[in-house]
Amino acid sequence: QVQLVESGGRSVQAGGSLRLSCAASGRAIASYGMGWFRQAPGKERELVATISWNGVSQYYSDAVKGRFTISRDNAKNTVYLQMNSLKPEDTAVYRCAADFNGGSPRRTPDAYVYWGQGTQVTVSS
Repeated sequence: QVQLVESGGRSVQAGGSLRLSCAASGRAIASYGMGWFRQAPGKERELVATISWNGVSQYYSDAVKGRFTISRDNAKNTVYLQMNSLKPEDTAVYRCAADFNGGSPRRTPDAYVYWGQGTQVTVSS
């Protein structure tokens, strides 16, 4: 079993930056592909970014491309999401998740086997 705990979410003004962390315990996540998802009130959960087990391959949704950066430190068993130029539409609960497919993390939530509880990000205009 892998336990994932997100942190770093808070309220921020538009144009600001945040860095989310996803700390894993119970098992090393070095072989897992990892993803960040978000869900705003009344909206479906959407994929934000994914990263392969070695950090080489990354994917970003069009909504965040050029503003967000996903990274990982396998030695620390942690995945990060650096969010810059935040917009009010980025307001959501952000959750990290682990996919057994380490080389090419998938883009659908159903593929992910472990999930964190989430951290709230609120961006005000």
